[in-house]
Amino acid sequence: MGRAFEYRKASKLKRWGAMSKLFPKLGKIITMAAKEGSSDPDMNSKLRTAIMNAKAENMPKDNIEAAIKRASAKDTASMLEVNFEGKAPHGVLLFIECLTDNNTRTVANVKNVLTKHGGEMLTNGSLEFMFSRKAVIEFALKDGMDIEELELELIDAGLEEIEEEGGVVLVTADYTNFGKLNEALEKMGIEVTKANLERMANSPITITEKEQLDIDKIIDKLEDDDDVNKIFTNLA
Repeated sequence: MGRAFEYRKASKLKRWGAMSKLFPKLGKIITMAAKEGSSDPDMNSKLRTAIMNAKAENMPKDNIEAAIKRASAKDTASMLEVNFEGKAPHGVLLFIECLTDNNTRTVANVKNVLTKHGGEMLTNGSLEFMFSRKAVIEFALKDGMDIEELELELIDAGLEEIEEEGGVVLVTADYTNFGKLNEALEKMGIEVTKANLERMANSPITITEKEQLDIDKIIDKLEDDDDVNKIFTNLA
């Protein structure tokens, strides 16, 4: 099993908790994508990807449509994508991606969680060389699909790694090739089920089960914040 599958397992949306917290987070991503561009997913690739990922998490159609409509509402606040970098106990590094309408509030909340649990905020850019940003795309393995042949066809689109497990194919590339890789798969008639930009640790570390409990507490508290979308760590 490769690093990409292990990393995906560690950063799955299940850490977001129950659906009552998951859907609002997905909805914010959809609303922002629609607000930035067209409300028509056929004309807005970012919105199209956001909707696809929401459907993959079984977000109801009504919720998706409501999130798109909110983009045109006059009272809908503008959202800002902000990232924070932090250090937790036991040498664990945290890269925290947020979507907020109040940066001051979000900064205070993130800093409060880290300091209360033995961590600290780092200056943005501190972890620049500790993580690599990757395009990670999933789709189902179809009958007759040859992984080796598929790998050769996707190399020109920037493919770095391709793996298959349990009928799911995972392809990874540099984040700059996200659109190119999606387009190549579309031309091949392959229906993508999930597509995300992930941050993978360049030098993953291992900690004990007891130490992991400390890290889980911090991550759980961070993800209780509605502004926090994703958290990446340098854990193996």
